[in-house]
Amino acid sequence: MTVTRVLVANRGEIARRVFRTCRDLGIGTVAVYSDPDAGSPHRTEADRSVRLPGATPAETYLRADLLVAAARAAGADAVHPGYGFLSENADFARAVVDAGLTWIGPPATSIDAMGSKVEAKALMAAAGVPVLQLNEVTEADLPVLVKASAGGGGCGMRIVRALADLDAEVETARAEAASAFGDPTVFVEPYVEAGRHIEVQVLADAHGTVWSLGERECSLQRRHQKVVEETPSPFVTPELRAALSDAAVTAARAIDYVGAGTVEFLVRADGAFFFLETNTRLQVEHPVTECVTGLDLVAWQLRIAAGERLPAEPPAPTGHAIEVRLYAEDPAQDWRPVSGPVHGFDVPGTAFAVPPAAGIRVDAGVVAGSVVSTHYDPMLAKVVAWAPTRAEAAARLAAALANARLHGPTTNRDLLVRSLRHPAFLAGETDTAFFDRHGLDVLAAPLASDDEVALAPLAAALALAAGRRRDAAVLGDLPSGWRNVVSQPQRTAFETAEVSYRLTRDGLQGPEGVELVSAEPHEVVLTVHGVERRLSVAVHGDDVWVDGDGWSVPLRVLPRFPDPSAAVAAGSLVAPMPGSVVAVHVSVGDRVTAGQRLLVLEAMKMQHPVTAPADGVVTSVDVVVGAQVEAGAVLTVLEGET
Repeated sequence: MTVTRVLVANRGEIARRVFRTCRDLGIGTVAVYSDPDAGSPHRTEADRSVRLPGATPAETYLRADLLVAAARAAGADAVHPGYGFLSENADFARAVVDAGLTWIGPPATSIDAMGSKVEAKALMAAAGVPVLQLNEVTEADLPVLVKASAGGGGCGMRIVRALADLDAEVETARAEAASAFGDPTVFVEPYVEAGRHIEVQVLADAHGTVWSLGERECSLQRRHQKVVEETPSPFVTPELRAALSDAAVTAARAIDYVGAGTVEFLVRADGAFFFLETNTRLQVEHPVTECVTGLDLVAWQLRIAAGERLPAEPPAPTGHAIEVRLYAEDPAQDWRPVSGPVHGFDVPGTAFAVPPAAGIRVDAGVVAGSVVSTHYDPMLAKVVAWAPTRAEAAARLAAALANARLHGPTTNRDLLVRSLRHPAFLAGETDTAFFDRHGLDVLAAPLASDDEVALAPLAAALALAAGRRRDAAVLGDLPSGWRNVVSQPQRTAFETAEVSYRLTRDGLQGPEGVELVSAEPHEVVLTVHGVERRLSVAVHGDDVWVDGDGWSVPLRVLPRFPDPSAAVAAGSLVAPMPGSVVAVHVSVGDRVTAGQRLLVLEAMKMQHPVTAPADGVVTSVDVVVGAQVEAGAVLTVLEGET
């Protein structure tokens, strides 16, 4: 069969990734987009696009009927599901095939076999693959992990360390699973502290050939979602690699697998491993495998769907590849996701392509001008480094991230850089307890030093003044605030600092040891104790970003006359992010204790509890279940007990 036009039943980065390969192969492309994604680059990069009316996944990307209808309307003859959403939904695969379209994925029967993690474990145990089993939870079994049966990506996953918390965490996991995957089924398994999450990439054709393309180490995780992935694993020995590969191939053959897929294992410190799940789709972290093998896995998905055979043996891997997931989130605030406009996005690299030599690859879902929505996962991009050695790959990747221009929502960039440069990471000590063991207070600390944090407001103030001077109708060639007679200094107030300086015939009068070389609206050059520092400045409304050599400082200009209506009453608890209120646990007059859950917001595929910061009495509840709230909106008001 011949594929001529592919609809990608997905959004963002993975849709753009598939489109790139389709363009390389001369295949036409079709995008689908929800209303919040109307300005997404995946829509504009496709040859054709079809709107899915609505905002939530349930209204749009989880509607199999709308996706099949879009494929037909746009003249597509094949559907690629990407990852997430309906990518592992057997009914969707059947609907695609029943519509006379080619499904770029495994047979529906294989998806069925792995679709329920509960049934998948039984099937793998019968095939001789080691599994974790737990039938009834007792005190001796703690801690345990609650997991969604129908999905992954951290949704519907909760660690439970006390039996008293089990029921509540199961209900939360069910709600997340239902919202993300349309299936609330969850199960419980033993939780292995400080284990390693190792997965094996498999590729199988319809003629009986199954490849193992090596393992990926995916142990650095937050909220059970991967943050850093690499291949080969620094932990896996040749003997363990062979055993994992054999188990992965056995798993694939047990379900007559066809196409690209991943078999995931939990590996203990002693090398014992257990089957976790099989992802019957392309994985988020597939680029690291592409970098070391030179394969285009999407191209092979298309070829296999068209009936082509794999060669007898896979290519031998070379070098080392590390991928990080760049998220719009604040790790220091319990990984709180962040939404809003992306003003600037520039990571040194080549998008969606394996570098021809050691270098950087960027698979991004956003560009400058994109908006990070509250309806979807907050991942902005995957940044990948490929080099001959692990140490060089880590160094290249850390430098590319540190020097990236990321202007907009807060990101986890500084955490990623500090993790890649951490001695424990470089030593290969990368189990699932990495972030807990080394502490977010250390890993999420800003890359900018105290001196650089102090220098940034001065550079921002000088750039802002240069912009005003450039726009001046008269005397535009004089420095801003320049006077023949010494007068008051120039002052600029930011949320975190206030800058005071003068520009005179003798130059800058400001911080000791700092001299002004030049100041333009987008670049300020200062000499600091004899060392010239070139700082770029980006201004977007009241928000300013100052980027140095490997660091960035965000600032916000304070208004000269604050709006008194913007103030909130003492004791107000405000929404930390835009989202939907899914539960309210208190009423006016209730007495609450510190840490008690007051209500729950849902945003970016996850549920976020809002808890009492101290003991008190609820004096106001300003939201109801189902309400959509903006960041900063008052949710409830507490009054301290006297």
